[in-house]
Amino acid sequence: MSLTHTFGLLTHPDQQWEAIRRESESVTRLYTGHVLLLALIPALAGFFGTTQVGWQIGDGQVTRLSISSALSLSVLFYAAMLAGIFILGKFIDFFAATYDAVDETPRGITMAAYTATPIFLIGVIAVYPNIWVNMLAGLVAIAYAVYLLYEGLPILMRIPEDRGFMFATAVLTVGLIMFVALLAISVVIWSMGIGPEYVT
Repeated sequence: MSLTHTFGLLTHPDQQWEAIRRESESVTRLYTGHVLLLALIPALAGFFGTTQVGWQIGDGQVTRLSISSALSLSVLFYAAMLAGIFILGKFIDFFAATYDAVDETPRGITMAAYTATPIFLIGVIAVYPNIWVNMLAGLVAIAYAVYLLYEGLPILMRIPEDRGFMFATAVLTVGLIMFVALLAISVVIWSMGIGPEYVT
């Protein structure tokens, strides 16, 4: 049912969040039926785009990544997405008690995984690695993900909307901190020699 939820969140999110709450998927089922599959979209698209299509700045030469470099970066990116969903989900569960959203079934990872759906899907645009196209598409995906977070959290956690707004804002803050931390880790990894290798 996970992929059904994926498209339902794009067409009628309120109803879909209710359906997701009723199903109470296990973390294993959520990852195998949703996260592992959708996280492949940006990873594979990025690999193809950077090795086969390439990009150019102005009228300069088309630049591509070597196969080995793109593969290692794609694997790291894929692993970072999987870990990020899990860590953010655990933060949501941790915050739940503060906002009186304690439930018999922890729902943090579910919330994080389905909120990231538009970001996973828009990752297909990476087959054409143009910075402006990718940035515009990324901003649209992030905006819709934020909408899903604010819309879905009160429904999934069964808390009033005003408390849900504060809860969602705390989650968004943690997500932004994690993003900055990921950028910092990327710089460290690149300095260790796992950075991109370019071919023209």
